[in-house]
Amino acid sequence: MILLPNVKNMKYLLLLSLCFLSPFAMANGEETYKAVCSNCHASGLNKAPMLGDKKQWGKLIKEGQAHITSDGYHGVGAMPPKGGKPDLTVTEFASAVVYMANQAGANWKEPDEAMLKDINKRIAKKSSKS
Repeated sequence: MILLPNVKNMKYLLLLSLCFLSPFAMANGEETYKAVCSNCHASGLNKAPMLGDKKQWGKLIKEGQAHITSDGYHGVGAMPPKGGKPDLTVTEFASAVVYMANQAGANWKEPDEAMLKDINKRIAKKSSKS
């Protein structure tokens, strides 16, 4: 006799595991923007390009996704490294940049493995110069 798992119990287990894992899930770009980036980018504090401002973001968008992501992650102008959140990962930061750029008219995608490798390479290069 073969015992098959009870579907009702499996659904319960799945729901329970999602509840425990969700706090550890990585934030998406909009969530990261709201939690970290909006402190400056919502109001333009210290000349931060404001969310949705096509003119302010236009030049940055032209510089390219890897370039502005690595610059921002390393810290640029009045912006501290990682937007002032020391435990922010490159992936989380990059997703927030995608979210902000897209609000200003870019059509960027979440960075894939190759893009993240390029961003990390640029960050390492900037860090070695500091």
